[in-house]
Amino acid sequence: MDSRITIADLLIARRQNRKIAAVSCYDYTTARLLSQTDVQMILVGDSAAQFMLGFDSTLPATMDFMVAITAAVRRGAPNAYIVADMPFLSFQVGIAEAVKNAGRFVAEAGAQMVKIEASGAYLDVIKAVSDAGVAVMAHIGIRPQNISRIGRFKAEATTAEMAVELICLAEQMVNAGAASLLIEGTAAEVTEIITKHCEVLVIGCGSGPGCDGQILIAPDILGLTQGSTPKFSKSYAGLANETIGAFNGYCKQVEQSQFPDAEHSYHMKAGELEKLQQLIKDKL
Repeated sequence: MDSRITIADLLIARRQNRKIAAVSCYDYTTARLLSQTDVQMILVGDSAAQFMLGFDSTLPATMDFMVAITAAVRRGAPNAYIVADMPFLSFQVGIAEAVKNAGRFVAEAGAQMVKIEASGAYLDVIKAVSDAGVAVMAHIGIRPQNISRIGRFKAEATTAEMAVELICLAEQMVNAGAASLLIEGTAAEVTEIITKHCEVLVIGCGSGPGCDGQILIAPDILGLTQGSTPKFSKSYAGLANETIGAFNGYCKQVEQSQFPDAEHSYHMKAGELEKLQQLIKDKL
């Protein structure tokens, strides 16, 4: 029996007021660990460009890269609900290209939904991808792919006028066919209003507790990131120092010839070393 989580399962959780835990993850190893937890949704975010590749924004993530890591996450977490992030220029250049790229995530990587960082200019894209049979999560509020235009991010919908605009945009996204919303960096009061008035699943990222679920990135949850993190981020472990300590322990044992030891080495079968020594002696 297929135990894979579906959008129907998530909507049931919403109706029953059960919160949904989502994590942004980029690799097979972490996904495999997540598959052994109560996390229901995994987003393969284009923030992988920053956390895996070391870029200072999400913009360098390519379609091929995103498809490859989404497929890896699916292999690691076969039963989770997988959302794939549409990277920069994967949907902005035209409807046909957007539909094709969204389809790649489903057909090649096993994603069940694609996320599109959407302004009002892309309502036709949301509709086209949805009409093509691919579930869409519309990402509103702070949109990291917009960094080149705005220069720096700040909290969204902190005034009444801004809030009305975002509430209207959320409604437009749902009317265009979005099956879910991700709201990032938005005033908690506004996100709660949107969640109450929407029929679709609403996931919050730094947007307060009033959403149907929450998402954080795996490296932040594990305490692997060093330096500044967003105000809304929270670490549930401190694995950075522990990881550094493990690597240093390995280095020390290698330097002191303590690793590998006999237990961590392969060995010839009994009597074979003597035969080898004789063969070498005979050849010499």
